[in-house]
Amino acid sequence: MSTFDAQGLHVTTLADIADMLRCVRREAGLSQSELAQRAGLARTTVTRMETLAKGDMSVSALVRLLEAAGYHLKLEKHGHVRTLEVILAEQRQDGGSK
Repeated sequence: MSTFDAQGLHVTTLADIADMLRCVRREAGLSQSELAQRAGLARTTVTRMETLAKGDMSVSALVRLLEAAGYHLKLEKHGHVRTLEVILAEQRQDGGSK
């Protein structure tokens, strides 16, 4: 599974989550229909969640869509310190140039 790098990004509204969902879908190279099919949901659900058409969002549908795009939802306590795993992953991405 991939990790969406939201370092420094503060998610404070449903609109922020909708934007991130749209971003991860596009990053995965999937159309709304393809993502919906992988998640076992209707395409209209993807559209509704990306545009907040009903002004709310299903957490279970969000998790299914993220997993279908190759991502997972991870919550961290505010002020969380970076883990060794995160530091090593960053170094691998930079080719060890740090």
